[in-house]
This record gives sequence, C-alpha cells and structure tokens, in this order.
Amino acid sequence: MSKIEIDVVTAEFFDAFDNRGGKTADVARIRRLVLPSGVIVNTGAQFTVYTVDEFIEPRQRLLTEGRLVEFSEWETSERTEIAGDIASRFSEYRKSGIMDGEKFEGGGTKTIQFVRTSEGWRIAAFAWYDHS
Repeated sequence: MSKIEIDVVTAEFFDAFDNRGGKTADVARIRRLVLPSGVIVNTGAQFTVYTVDEFIEPRQRLLTEGRLVEFSEWETSERTEIAGDIASRFSEYRKSGIMDGEKFEGGGTKTIQFVRTSEGWRIAAFAWYDHS
C-alpha cells in the first residue's frame, strides 16, 4: 500500500506544473505535498536551495503569466525504497513546453525523500538535476 500512496503523491507533484491545453497549473498544491519546512534543491550550474514558498512563487508566475505554455513533466522511470515511515525515490523524467515562444524538450533526474505523517506520505525534501 505504501508504494501505491507514494506513486500517487509523486504523480500529483509532477501534475502540479502541467498547463497544457489551457489548463491552469496548480503549483500551490506543492504546499500540501511538501512538509512546510521541506528543502528543495536545484543542482548543477544554477545551484539553489529553496524553501517551499521560494520554490512556488516564481514557478506560479512562469506557468500562469504566459511565458511558459503547453508545459508538462512526467516520470519515465523510478526506483523507490521504503523503510518503515521513510522512503526515497529516484526518478528519471522528461519535460516539454513552449518558453517565450520557443518549443523545448528536456529531462533529468529527481530524488524525492518521503516521510509518513498522520495525513499520509509527504515530501520532506527533493532535489533535481536537469540533463538538458
């Protein structure tokens, strides 16, 4: 059951950024999926550590003000390990969209750390590395 619940939280996480076909991205749902003091890290050349609100704010604007349209990200493979009330997931993902009028595609790796709370599985931390 835990793996299924983690799969659902992960799918909700990826879906939060989807604005294809005029759909409004629901980046604010990240506040429900991630613990309030969760840690979010973008690695690589633009290494940045975010709080939940610092992560949400610019993405909400980007996905709702017209700069990034027809955007989606999706998991292409994953490996999840669960030990009691903690879990770790490595995901390969792809993404595509139109940024400032230019179509793009890319992908990368995310690592997501989960904890089981009284409300179910929540994300304690996640980090990502874009390959392209």
